[in-house]
Amino acid sequence: MDWLEEAAAKLKRENTVLFSKGSELLGDLALLLPEQDGRTVVLWALDLAEGSVKELEAGHPGEARPREALLAAREWAAGRIKMRRAQRCILDCHALAKELDRPEDAALCHAVGQACSVVHTAGHALGYPMYELTSMVYRLGPENCREAIEARAREYVSRLLCWAGRLDEYEGSWAGFMLARPAGGGLTCR
Repeated sequence: MDWLEEAAAKLKRENTVLFSKGSELLGDLALLLPEQDGRTVVLWALDLAEGSVKELEAGHPGEARPREALLAAREWAAGRIKMRRAQRCILDCHALAKELDRPEDAALCHAVGQACSVVHTAGHALGYPMYELTSMVYRLGPENCREAIEARAREYVSRLLCWAGRLDEYEGSWAGFMLARPAGGGLTCR
């Protein structure tokens, strides 16, 4: 059974998440993530989350919780706020998912929360694609999503490798637990 059959079966069973850490679709990413510096994974995850936050803002003007979670995660990674404050914002983003009617939006809220939690531990890194891809299946439908989802899975890998290659160029500050670096600007990997 390929990844799409698995996701369609989970959708039919009304599972909340249609992908797992062991999904064949995420295999390459799952092998690469443990080899990366934790800061690389944080930059990658927060970069990806930015797109999801923008999508949520477009569909829910005035709803600030996803953006607040992302900003708090960035501040936490930089050492400007403590974990508890960031954790509250991340939990609030997850709570928003329960308030939304559209399952694709709820999945995106969870994706943002997972990406922001990567600051705490890289073990959350696969959570972002699991939820974002779930959102895509809901939005596009299982019959129309294969090409878009496979392209997105390849993009996860290419952007991770981009951040790995550019980590030394990142001029932002890091909290001590993230191995502090000099303060400065930021980079993007597109």
